[in-house]
Amino acid sequence: MVAERGDGVAIGSELSAELYNLKILQRNIQDTSNNITRFWVLSNNEKTEITGNDKTSIVVGVHDKPGSLFSILEPFYKAKINLTKIESRRTKRIYGEYNFFIDFEGHQEERKIEKILRIIEKKSSFLKVLGSYPKGLMNI
Repeated sequence: MVAERGDGVAIGSELSAELYNLKILQRNIQDTSNNITRFWVLSNNEKTEITGNDKTSIVVGVHDKPGSLFSILEPFYKAKINLTKIESRRTKRIYGEYNFFIDFEGHQEERKIEKILRIIEKKSSFLKVLGSYPKGLMNI
């Protein structure tokens, strides 16, 4: 997309720069030597329709107190929603403060998912819905 539009930058491999005739601005941009990079394609204006075979990705912050993670996960359990990934990341702001990236089955516009997201929003320090998409899109 960057090569086609010519108005942006991208993080990628040297091979991708060669394939798409892009200029490398900086090498070795990782902040740790054992860095693992994952790439996402994001859009700020495209919503996907409910297909019945969807996943949703969120990031949620929890309060630093006993049971806070459980209170975020419990609504998924009660609604029988399958979590396909949960990953924690330190916020690097306050010791003991974590954000959780969660992928789960279902679309953000389904009633039962909307209900879960409202519950999580009340019980968390913040909630950001990254988006919903057909399951096959993330299996590339």
